Amino acid sequence: MEGLLTRCRALPALATCSHQLSGYVPHRFHHRAPGRGKRLVLSRMFQPQNLREDQVLSLEGRTGELTCKSQRLMLQVGLIHPASSGCYHLLPYTVRAMEKLVRVIDQEMQAIGGQKVNMPSLSPAELWRATSRWDSMGKELLKLRDRHGKEYCLGPTHEEAITALIASQQTLSYKQLPLLLYQVTRKFRDEPRPRFGLLRGREFYMKDMYTFDSSPEAAQQTYSLVCDAYSSLFDRLGLQCVKVQADVGSIGGTMSHEFQLPVDVGEDRLAVCSSCGFSANMETLDLSPTNCPACQGPLTKTKGIEVGHTFYLGTKYSSIFSAQFTNVHGKPSLAEMGCYGLGVTRILAAVIEALATEDCIRWPGLLAPYQVCLISPKKGSKEEAASELTGHLYDHITEAVPQLRGEVLLDDRTHLTIGYRLKDANKFGYPFVIIAGKRALDDPAHFEVWCQNTGEVVFLTREGVLELLSQVQVV
Repeated sequence: MEGLLTRCRALPALATCSHQLSGYVPHRFHHRAPGRGKRLVLSRMFQPQNLREDQVLSLEGRTGELTCKSQRLMLQVGLIHPASSGCYHLLPYTVRAMEKLVRVIDQEMQAIGGQKVNMPSLSPAELWRATSRWDSMGKELLKLRDRHGKEYCLGPTHEEAITALIASQQTLSYKQLPLLLYQVTRKFRDEPRPRFGLLRGREFYMKDMYTFDSSPEAAQQTYSLVCDAYSSLFDRLGLQCVKVQADVGSIGGTMSHEFQLPVDVGEDRLAVCSSCGFSANMETLDLSPTNCPACQGPLTKTKGIEVGHTFYLGTKYSSIFSAQFTNVHGKPSLAEMGCYGLGVTRILAAVIEALATEDCIRWPGLLAPYQVCLISPKKGSKEEAASELTGHLYDHITEAVPQLRGEVLLDDRTHLTIGYRLKDANKFGYPFVIIAGKRALDDPAHFEVWCQNTGEVVFLTREGVLELLSQVQVV
């Protein structure tokens, strides 16, 4: 156990350990016996771990394709499990993290007036033929026929569907604009070579927003509004994303930007100028310039993972489907459109690429599947007398820190040593790991607290633990 400790600090280090937490409000601790709700215990979790490299390789069956950290770690700790090429089962920890991410996305989208909808994954072929994308999308569009011979695709995006929906509304007025509609749903793309786990798959979750405005000027304002909301989202997650000029691709329009997370495994090549702030995907630049086209300063080349994409569409789709509104003069006008994507499952994998070590997952505080893992003493050890204290601490946390109800997990595998379970907890990346070790037998009892995202280790009394955890923010 001692060999695992990188550094230990006494109680005054509490402020250092918690510097990344904000919004602390002093809590009045109650000394009455806490309620005994049902505890979440690790032994009951469905979490098929494959902690050895050879086990992970046998899962994928293609050793050459385990080429990125997030894919390897997510398979090792049981966050995902292969279903077929480019498709994965998302297991309980991942679903919890994804649901938290969706809540953060909802907060940011609804703060700018977004309204949530849900459109069918099956999209009729005639909609896609109207925009010529039935053929231009090529083999990446997953197509099928029903029993009546009617053709559909499994939507990789929903420009056609949402524009047809708006066109069906005959009473849309300029007073109702801008209209911002978004969804978080499964998307499908028949990737020729799925790879990197959740970073490039055939089935994935995406947030796609579609906006409708009364004029090009208003649409530009909405475009900037959504881009600012994306920046706010990534700031809240602690991700240093870069907004770069991008190609419009098969979606079209007249302007496009990508939000890129710079990491070595990224498939996109980026050029960034530190002098004037210019940034672009290299595919938008002529040849491979060494100087910035805006200020002639030197360009820094890097790689990135695209986690968000924005498009100003103009009337490309509204003109095809006659998506109109009644303007201030009582005349019909075509809506000016934009579309905005966030790769939900891709963000989860990108977070791990950016924050994890080679052996251990690290989560942004807002996305961690569970905030706290409690480790009780091994059965038969000298510290076993502190086992009951661990259960009491669990109950006190869930009573005194209401936001952590459902966020605390008790590692009840007491047939294993504390050190073994600490290694597991470190690999899973719980933001806080609390151990009832030797000093839990002191009077008063002190618990060993590992703050995983800062690397700090402190010894705290029960009251100190509650004070620290009261500062944790959850969504």
